Amino acid sequence: MARRKVDPRIRAVHKASADRFGAAIEAMLEVYGLEVYQNVEEITKEYAKQGVKELRSASADFGSKYADGWTSRFEGGRVSTQGTIYNGAVPGLPHLLEHGHVTRNGTGRTFRDTPAHEHIDPVEKKLARSYYENVVKNL
Repeated sequence: MARRKVDPRIRAVHKASADRFGAAIEAMLEVYGLEVYQNVEEITKEYAKQGVKELRSASADFGSKYADGWTSRFEGGRVSTQGTIYNGAVPGLPHLLEHGHVTRNGTGRTFRDTPAHEHIDPVEKKLARSYYENVVKNL
């Protein structure tokens, strides 16, 4: 296993005098915070891509336009990191397929209830559990 390169600011804590000790600890925590942010950002991007891939295969039964429409976007800041998976080709359809809906026949009367086809929720639950475990492991 390769040794990690030690940041000079962390090494300065060991050599810090009493009056510089607070500044040295602050620098060390800043480095740690940056490492955590970079790890979480990398994991979030990886899981967003994995989610898109799994949703494409899970929704292949609903047509190629719907299946190929899954994509992701990443929004990261200093405090929060968020990956969003969405269907850009047909934005309203995932909700209707996941939860079911009422179909009307043009007269205003209910024609039939269209059943739900849960294909997003299982993927989301699997990824969320794995994502949490991976983030905690890398802290």
